[in-house]
Amino acid sequence: MDQITIDELSKVKLIVGLVKNAERIEGTRLLKLVVDIGSEERQIISGIAELYTAEEMVGKKVILVANLKPRTIRGYESQGMILAAGCKEDEQKGIRPRLLTVDGEVPPGTTIC
Repeated sequence: MDQITIDELSKVKLIVGLVKNAERIEGTRLLKLVVDIGSEERQIISGIAELYTAEEMVGKKVILVANLKPRTIRGYESQGMILAAGCKEDEQKGIRPRLLTVDGEVPPGTTIC
């Protein structure tokens, strides 16, 4: 496993977001999410439609990378990335990816430190 320095880690801004709206992008495994991050709402495109329905996502508190450069995915701008436990290698072992979330009442925009 590659190691990074604390200075490299400090560049990543992780925050709590609240999913306000979600819809499946037809013909893909993508969901288009509108996420409240406290100071604003962000659109996030996520490849989780095979794991979660749009209806299941609304109201979920998620952890997201807030300072990732926006990227266009299938014609939609994604303004961050939500985090999950379990990657493609884990799926091959039968482990289903699950969203990272917080315990208890934490408002949108709260910094993960």
